[in-house]
Amino acid sequence: MEISTLTWAVSLGVAITVLVVDVAIVARRPHVPSTAECLRALGLYIGLALAFAVGLWATAGGTYAAEFAAGWLTEYSLSVDNLFIFLLIMARFAVPKQYQQTALLIGIILALVLRGVFIAVGAAAISAFSWVFYLFGIFLVWTAWTVAKEGTADEDEEYDPPRLVTWVQRIVPSTPDFHGVRLTIHEGGRRLATPMLLVLVAIGVTDLLFAFDSIPAIFGLTGEPYLVLMANIFALMGLRQLYFLLGGLLDRVVYLNIGLGVLLGFIGVKLLLHALSENEVPFINGGQPVDWAPDLPIWASLASIVVILGTTAVASVVKERRDARGRSVVE
Repeated sequence: MEISTLTWAVSLGVAITVLVVDVAIVARRPHVPSTAECLRALGLYIGLALAFAVGLWATAGGTYAAEFAAGWLTEYSLSVDNLFIFLLIMARFAVPKQYQQTALLIGIILALVLRGVFIAVGAAAISAFSWVFYLFGIFLVWTAWTVAKEGTADEDEEYDPPRLVTWVQRIVPSTPDFHGVRLTIHEGGRRLATPMLLVLVAIGVTDLLFAFDSIPAIFGLTGEPYLVLMANIFALMGLRQLYFLLGGLLDRVVYLNIGLGVLLGFIGVKLLLHALSENEVPFINGGQPVDWAPDLPIWASLASIVVILGTTAVASVVKERRDARGRSVVE
């Protein structure tokens, strides 16, 4: 897939413009968005993603459109897992609700920058070393196991800050009080960090850790860096609205960890099969491709992703309703 410099520039320019407008709106009036506001914005972002997929279909063919759609759905589903951690971060630092939009938006911008770096490094590694697919595949299968074995959602789960966050808390002089959305204040003759700075560090580090899963996963669906980046951009654009829409409902998706584990495991196996079908590693099959290893077509991957996510959602709803009936009988 040949992507011109103009296409890259226009795509990134539109994404940056949308984010700048978002920042301007939120900065002008920090508030808790209404359900209607979230639905309108989320509808716009989903519509833009679907329009992008249709444009790909018309200009580059159905295969690339399907690769983008599969990558976008995967990144969106993995981002939902991020939301649960973000909820714990907001609760841990007692972020006032009217400031949570700003924290999320800046965190999303940081995530886009960090993921852009990861995508560039991942694309360069894949281009130079074909055996990287083996590493990605093994890592995703291992991650799938660790995610799935966590089982159903735990309502009593607490946030355990990464070491970088605790280090910043310990080293950087700070104030316990929020001062709007300011990151630092000047008080008593010295510069102090506000809790908002710690929240942004926590969100940034958390998304960096999640990128170790999501970037290899999407490279298992498409090898085109342009599609990988655009899928990430569209998935992250609606994350803030999803946070406020689903905040109270995330604990009801009780099989989220199991569903994401199955999804990551599927992509990990797909990566390993792809690596075997194009094998160049000398100690595997004499450095020759393995004939019996099928390279799954993108339509099969897209269908599998939809089935996995749909089954996760339906099973979670069924269990929630069954538990609700059981609670009503006891009462």
